[in-house]
Amino acid sequence: MTIEARIRELGNRHRSLDDTIQQEMRRPSADPIHLREMKQRKLRLKEEINSLEARAH
Repeated sequence: MTIEARIRELGNRHRSLDDTIQQEMRRPSADPIHLREMKQRKLRLKEEINSLEARAH
């Protein structure tokens, strides 16, 4: 897999996770621990994307 393809894949996962987080936050009984875990995963994805983009340029 090329770096560009990996960046696209991670970007898709990042957007999907963001949508899931937004949906969860709208729920009255949102689980704060689950939300924190999802936000941490989203941050790790973003960091990996940034790292790959730095290598690609």
